[in-house]
Amino acid sequence: MTQPIFSKKRANSIFVSLLLIGLAFVSYSGSWLPGIILALGIPLALRQFLLHKYYDVVVTLFIFIGAFITAQFQDSTTLIIPIVFTLGGIYIFFRDYIENITVKETEIEEDINEEIEEEQHPK
Repeated sequence: MTQPIFSKKRANSIFVSLLLIGLAFVSYSGSWLPGIILALGIPLALRQFLLHKYYDVVVTLFIFIGAFITAQFQDSTTLIIPIVFTLGGIYIFFRDYIENITVKETEIEEDINEEIEEEQHPK
């Protein structure tokens, strides 16, 4: 896996600062529904980009820009936007669950390899 551009702590601080700036802009402009979607989506996608999660950047931008376009150009957003966000949440839940399983498997394999090396080359 490639190294992130910034540490997770620094990426989170950039995310929070951009989120607060976006919320300030949304509250100043008064366009809450379509504006809040971009105020959340763009900083989140930037945070994922800084952590080298490019696939997640594409999914996040697809979800939030799709929700923004839907809210901006349609009056019937009462059903479409919750469905889009629910599908995004389900994706994130299962992605994290699958990542945790694969990480555990690779950790187990590394531990086994270290034990084998220790048995073959005692100190």
